[in-house]
Amino acid sequence: MTPALWPCPLPGGGIAEEYALTFDRQREKRLLIVPALFDEANRLRRFTAEVIRRLDGAGIDCVLPDLPGTNESTQPLATQDTEDWRDAMMAAARHFEATHVLGIRGGCLFTPSNLPRWHYAPVKGASILRQMVRARIVASREAGTEETSEGLLKTGADTGLELGGHRIGADFLRVFQTLKSDETPDVQQIPQDMIGASGLWLRAEPGESRDQADALAAVIAMGLSA
Repeated sequence: MTPALWPCPLPGGGIAEEYALTFDRQREKRLLIVPALFDEANRLRRFTAEVIRRLDGAGIDCVLPDLPGTNESTQPLATQDTEDWRDAMMAAARHFEATHVLGIRGGCLFTPSNLPRWHYAPVKGASILRQMVRARIVASREAGTEETSEGLLKTGADTGLELGGHRIGADFLRVFQTLKSDETPDVQQIPQDMIGASGLWLRAEPGESRDQADALAAVIAMGLSA
């Protein structure tokens, strides 16, 4: 797996170089993977890498780009909005000449709609936000501070919010909690029960599962060979 740079559009014009992890041998089938978001991205990172390795073995090029403001990105997360992330994934798909797209969990909210897509265990933006707010409330209570979901969301809509170490802007939060993944017939849904046991994002720490990585890679590989 090799790191590569790609030109990501900036909101006010211009571009910024962002990183992507790639298995790129200039093969016919080229899969863009939009990763899980925030805390789930950490829990699913090893799993996603294992899926990519299996797809490479099946003759499929893969690219896993950073969303602006995440991972190795030098852009501030607090200034991003949801359209910035959607535009970024479109730009990554064009740059790497993707032929297909796989969205993972929250990443399904930002898959380019002009390419054939798989959505693995898609989740609504409101559900992701609710989990992150709940985690902050628990941490605050342990530190002796009482917070409420309603109060945090109101603050977030006005001035942004710190959730799980992520500083998320107000514009992003207002729109993100309304987002849900595309469920039109042209999107192939991959529910967790098709892959196996409970999802790895439910674990407290990052984990991996050979069986689940095998299963998800097999679904994609068979779909691309059909």
